[in-house]
Amino acid sequence: MREAIIHKDLQVEIIDSLIPEPGPDQVVTKVVVSGSNPKDWKVPEWTSQTLNHGDDIAGIVHKVGANVTEFKPGDRVAAFHEMVTPGGSYAEYALSWAYTTFHIPNNISFEEASTLPLASMTAAVGLYQSSTLSLPPPWSPHPPSFPPTPLIIYGASTAVGAYALQLASLSNVHPIIAVAGRGIPFVRTLLDESKGDKVVDYRSGNVVAELKKALGGEGVRWAFDAVSERGSYGYIGEVMRPPPKLTTVLFTSDYSALPPHIQHSQTSVGSVHKDAQDFGYVFFRYFSRLLADGRLRPHPHEVVPGGLGGVETVVRRGKGGRAGCV
Repeated sequence: MREAIIHKDLQVEIIDSLIPEPGPDQVVTKVVVSGSNPKDWKVPEWTSQTLNHGDDIAGIVHKVGANVTEFKPGDRVAAFHEMVTPGGSYAEYALSWAYTTFHIPNNISFEEASTLPLASMTAAVGLYQSSTLSLPPPWSPHPPSFPPTPLIIYGASTAVGAYALQLASLSNVHPIIAVAGRGIPFVRTLLDESKGDKVVDYRSGNVVAELKKALGGEGVRWAFDAVSERGSYGYIGEVMRPPPKLTTVLFTSDYSALPPHIQHSQTSVGSVHKDAQDFGYVFFRYFSRLLADGRLRPHPHEVVPGGLGGVETVVRRGKGGRAGCV
């Protein structure tokens, strides 16, 4: 098979490799579409690891391991490949664990499905698995009479942020204060203004003032930062009230500027391949249900031409900040 290897300088080399063989609890998928994430260019730059860094699989099951009963060859599936391991999604065939693989409903395309695995699970881990936020899961939402629980979602037009916004809404967490930029028209389609949801434009020049205005002068206790750089968590910290709880997504950022009274955690989506396997298993299957009945919308996407030959274009556009809201 052919697969795309990303080097530290983001040059992409397409090589011949053997089709992966599944372990007893694994699935090999013939890739139709691979999603792309910022980590696909950040990890090779940070770690110098020359590897097929794709982790968002969407395709057709090719072969399953001896212990796998939930999937069979020919099934339409999406999957979250275990990061920084062989068998990534920038290839003709990719490898995943059965517990991070899920069926694609008939109403969802491969392109749409490829936007979910890493991004939607990052949102779910940050909102529900993190000991910091621990919001009620979507299948057990706040009752209608529950008092308002303002939640800031910074970077709401990113894939992670948009999925966090949708999941929080399903948990009946409102009002949501969504911070975005050129993706604001898309973000507005996910908000419920009848429940007090608002959008803040970070390009306004004074994000803190705009956040305070959106909060009506009240502080906020819960925040999910899907950007976690360029000062985002600093702005959030200035509008939080005790006991404040903040979860972020980047381990490389310096959070020393956060006030010490803020309870802070860093979301690790890789935990679903470690100590949170049951969490990942449950949520990926729940995503299938939400997609099938329309309660969860896939993120907007753009198909980059060239097959594996387009991978270098994707990672360079990502690094250059030219992939907003898709």
